Amino acid sequence: MSDKTKTAKTNLGNFFEDFRIGQELRHATPRTVSAGDAAVYMSLYGSRFALSSAATFAQSIGFPHAPLDELLGFHIVFGKTVPDVSLNAIANLGYAACHFGAPIYPGDTVHTVSTVIGLRENSNRQSGVVYVHSIGRNQHGAVVLEWNRWVMVRKRDANAAAPAGDAPKLPAAVSVDQLHVPRGLQLDAYDYVLAGSPHRFGDYRTGEKIDHVDGTTIEEAEHAMATRLYQNTAKVHFNQHSERQGRFGKRLVYGGHIISIARALSFNGLANAFRIAAINAGSHVAPCFAGDTIYAWSEVLDTQPIPARNDLGALRLRTIAAKDHPCADFPHKTDDGKSHAAVVLDLDYWVLMPR
Repeated sequence: MSDKTKTAKTNLGNFFEDFRIGQELRHATPRTVSAGDAAVYMSLYGSRFALSSAATFAQSIGFPHAPLDELLGFHIVFGKTVPDVSLNAIANLGYAACHFGAPIYPGDTVHTVSTVIGLRENSNRQSGVVYVHSIGRNQHGAVVLEWNRWVMVRKRDANAAAPAGDAPKLPAAVSVDQLHVPRGLQLDAYDYVLAGSPHRFGDYRTGEKIDHVDGTTIEEAEHAMATRLYQNTAKVHFNQHSERQGRFGKRLVYGGHIISIARALSFNGLANAFRIAAINAGSHVAPCFAGDTIYAWSEVLDTQPIPARNDLGALRLRTIAAKDHPCADFPHKTDDGKSHAAVVLDLDYWVLMPR
């Protein structure tokens, strides 16, 4: 075939200079989720929260059956955005104002649309930060997830003019009255023995710190399997041949993998935090690689009753994940305000808990 007859049909992804403020990105490949997805997710992280583990428990508190773990839903909906937003990413940097809406159940089909809300070129002119607002919906049009994130994306040409834009102002936190309470939720029959802990909303105090004690080592095969489960095509997670020439000489672990490990570890101390309702902010402070062992601790930032409910409260938590560093000393910031060398994740979020 001559060069004149060749056509480019492959997707090389968007580079920083390809984005524009207000650009709408309708992401490909809707995903029908299944009980098999839930089983694989549990095999990867070992999460023990009763709501997503047992249909009988879920039905006892008003769900039609066990929903997918909220973070499994997050990763699947998030994964739709990667080919258009972060295929050429250097790093996913953070999240803000993430609302969990209607629960996702096996059999639901989810799809995602994103809008570019901010652009900022880095001083080295080799890359820039892209800010997007993404919405995931189910087959009925109900919002299952809505969030903002920002990601550092390579430029195709360092000499190319940067697209117009700036970093957007994002809310510092989701307010309690914006938290979604699943329809039909009734906690009269909530079984604390089956849930795994006697500690409920009133047992937690602002400022309390909880060392989740356990640690999980990241396996090379597992983090790659997880990322494939979410159909996340970011090169930095898969292609050792190309990443050998990159900054670290090896593949990076998807940041969401660390979030799921930290959430699973948090069961030991927060077993009755049965549903994540919102993520206020999140930062991937440092990269992780296969062989790292993740530990986690949480601080209670706030406790709030849910309006018009006498059976339900919300805890605002900060969960810190550290690699190769047990968390009995609660690593976070050093005296000069910098993150402790072991810290890889700083996540601020709301959970629902029985009162």
